[in-house]
Amino acid sequence: AMAVIGFGILSLLHAMGAGTNVNTAGRELTQAVFLAQEIREWTVQLPLRDPQPADADNPPGPDGTSPQTFVDDLDDLMNVTYSPPRDAAGAVITGMQGWSQTISLQWRDPDSLLTAVTPRSIDNEVICVSVTVRCRGEDVLTSSWLVFEKEAP
Repeated sequence: AMAVIGFGILSLLHAMGAGTNVNTAGRELTQAVFLAQEIREWTVQLPLRDPQPADADNPPGPDGTSPQTFVDDLDDLMNVTYSPPRDAAGAVITGMQGWSQTISLQWRDPDSLLTAVTPRSIDNEVICVSVTVRCRGEDVLTSSWLVFEKEAP
């Protein structure tokens, strides 16, 4: 009887530990989805080309510090990692130590969205934005979406 009770208690302790691990993973995945959505909201609002006429011919990529702190067009976010992460306005999200967002961009042919092209080689640009969200150095989520050039009003 003692062996059966001991085995039952041991099984309950193991189940509690597994439940805790599942809850932690679920919480981290939920947080990662939120952080990816923040980057998506930020990127779909940005123009694809630099709005400053003097900077219009700059090559795609960050124009300043690392990580990029001033962002006025989408290509400023190319290959940038934010830790602590940023929200949909580009502001630092406090209280999220250990989390990071890495953003990468790839230009696509608007007539064949699976075909990568050289940045600014064609009109009507389409950019595939990918973000990898990490927690304590471990990849939690990678997500991608397309951003299309906005038509002038």
